[in-house]
Amino acid sequence: MRSSRWTALGVLSATGLMTILDGSIVTVAMPAIQKDLGFSPAELSWIVNAYLIPFGGLLLLAGRLGDLIGRRTMFLAGNVIFTLASLLAGAATGPGLLVAARFLQGVGSALASAVVLGILVTLFTEPAERGRAIAIFSFTGAAGASIGQVLGGVLTDALSWPWIFFINAPIGIVTVALALRVLPADRGIGLAAGADVIGAVLVTAGLMLGIYTVVKVEEHGWLAVHTLGLGAVSMALLAAFVLRQAAAKAPLMPLRILRSRNVVGANLAQMLTLSGMFAFQILVALHMQRVIGYGALETGLAMLPAAVGIGSISLFVSARLSARFGARAVLLAGLPMLFGAMVLLTQIPVNADYVIHLLPAMVLISGGGLVLPALATLGMSGARESDAGLASGLFNTTQQVGMAIGVAVLSTMAASRTGELLAAGAGQAAALTGGYRLAFAISAGLLLAAFAVALVVLRRPVPAADRPAQEEALEASPAA
Repeated sequence: MRSSRWTALGVLSATGLMTILDGSIVTVAMPAIQKDLGFSPAELSWIVNAYLIPFGGLLLLAGRLGDLIGRRTMFLAGNVIFTLASLLAGAATGPGLLVAARFLQGVGSALASAVVLGILVTLFTEPAERGRAIAIFSFTGAAGASIGQVLGGVLTDALSWPWIFFINAPIGIVTVALALRVLPADRGIGLAAGADVIGAVLVTAGLMLGIYTVVKVEEHGWLAVHTLGLGAVSMALLAAFVLRQAAAKAPLMPLRILRSRNVVGANLAQMLTLSGMFAFQILVALHMQRVIGYGALETGLAMLPAAVGIGSISLFVSARLSARFGARAVLLAGLPMLFGAMVLLTQIPVNADYVIHLLPAMVLISGGGLVLPALATLGMSGARESDAGLASGLFNTTQQVGMAIGVAVLSTMAASRTGELLAAGAGQAAALTGGYRLAFAISAGLLLAAFAVALVVLRRPVPAADRPAQEEALEASPAA
């Protein structure tokens, strides 16, 4: 049983790796895809957006459906859809077919990813083992983001761009085969416990529209009618969803989950952290390519120290520190490291030297190995057995929303500052560097806000042995 649980963790981690990998691997291949399939510049962004919108929009619904009909069922369905959609994407002969396949990939990723943490916390109930399992899972996510850029360049150059999608097929097939053997079968609590169709429509439409609005900000601007109008509709839909959940007899998202300070605080801290970390994940890579002159493969290799640092700390340090000092203390130790990395990058010169100006930031980014597992532990700490899929879906939703906000805010501000400097007579490299510096400064502010949330809102998770008594008290309270 013990070995099968760790095999199951490998299956869950493989899905997490595949999902993150797919998000980063495609960015390197986009020029080749544009050339072969005839995408216009305006259409090209839909290679990414068609994946992000259903992925972020369906996570919360998929997480709750996992609780209702079975988390293993949802996980298997998502992997099958993602694998088939990957084959369709690799075989695409035109822009329309590729965008449709990317949309289906997003759907599959949402169904599988939404329940991963929910399955994990039910497999590993002992705090030390759970901490180690979450650390391993977090490592695969960090590794996927870095490996994707390197692997995308290698596959596109050595073979051709369809292979960035075809590579998902063998991983998906093996994952499904192993999942059928090692993941525990769960029947769920039944659709009658939360079959709120109206709520499902409201939350899915609200999240999809909201993510669409955010990813189009760079094109339309923050104060455009397009942004303000669709943003208002999205907020209205989500507000209607919350009101519906408060009144529904069988709510899709029981609002009791929001009574946990750790669930709310961890999700808010994660949103702020990942919004800020976009500056490192994307803008540092852009600076290396557009200003310093690195190629795609060189850029990926240059960022490997950060991935190795995050992975080493996740695997060998994070769980032990969390077991001794608590996830909140570990989070509060890791966030200042990320903040320090962003502060260093605000001083990056045009002719940056890798060892002097970039490597120290790569080392400090290793603090992500403390931050990511701690956030996952805190985000799932207040969830009941029957709500584990919902808590997992909520956690993944704020992750995607945070990254989308980071894309919109930081890229828009960097581009605006670059435009101002170009208009003032600065050279291209100097103007780009000035724009990136501003984005790094905003990122530092977001990470500082995440630290404040962690300090004020979060508290040490309740030990598993004490949680049933606490839940009984909550059930007996009038607010329940």
